[in-house]
Amino acid sequence: MTPTIVYLHGFRSSPQSAKATRLAQAVASLPARLRPVLHIPDLPHRPSLAMAAIARIVAAVDHTRLCFVGSSLGGFYATCAAERYGTRAVLVNPAVSPWDELRPHAGVQTNLHSGASFEVTDEHFAELRALAVSRITRPDRYLLLVQSGDEVLDYRQAIAFYAGAWQRLEGCGDHAFSGFDAQIPAILGFCALQRA
Repeated sequence: MTPTIVYLHGFRSSPQSAKATRLAQAVASLPARLRPVLHIPDLPHRPSLAMAAIARIVAAVDHTRLCFVGSSLGGFYATCAAERYGTRAVLVNPAVSPWDELRPHAGVQTNLHSGASFEVTDEHFAELRALAVSRITRPDRYLLLVQSGDEVLDYRQAIAFYAGAWQRLEGCGDHAFSGFDAQIPAILGFCALQRA
């Protein structure tokens, strides 16, 4: 049975992000018999709509070979989805409490790739809080990748929240996760495993 990977981009990002592009290239370069199905949805900026978009993908695939990969805010969504559907997830410098972490970005924002503008309001924060996972129920289903040089999010919050999960902490780095390409084999390997 072919694994399915769903890559979830971060705040103000898109499927054209560097990490999404590199993951897609790595998957495309695999031999056909080893190649997972890869979905990289363009997530709406509203959290409730983003989760609805994720739910539409999940409805069309086999949950037993499904893995989410999420970066930053996408890591938060990946955690919500993994808990909801009982799947694996890889988190790359994930947001842990985005209703607080995104508060400084309230107001008009611009998508980094499309240039489209959108407004971050109190409704965004309320929707994010409503999605919150109080704790992960199966730490073994998670792979956490963080860099201590993340200038946007405090990596220590992720280390604590994903306690018991597979964790890889690198010194220095940044929020974009420098050297992401080197992590792709581990990501693909983790996603290819059967659900425990």
